[in-house]
Amino acid sequence: MQIEIRGAERLSFRERQVVVLKETGYSAQAIAERLGLSQSTVATLYNRAKQKGYQVVIVISGDPLNLFGGDGTEEEQP
Repeated sequence: MQIEIRGAERLSFRERQVVVLKETGYSAQAIAERLGLSQSTVATLYNRAKQKGYQVVIVISGDPLNLFGGDGTEEEQP
């Protein structure tokens, strides 16, 4: 699985770092510790990035969620 951040060119380097970590599930506290920032700075950077607008796209190769009959059984389609 990969994530793609569309509109990342509008974000500063620090905003990109925060967005990537936040969108992959890290808490504000964990991001602050990892980047050596305060939690309020992390919140500011994340909010500023959201205001600039970006989209996160998840790219999943294959069928890791087994949604398309990868186990050999055929399901009736709706």
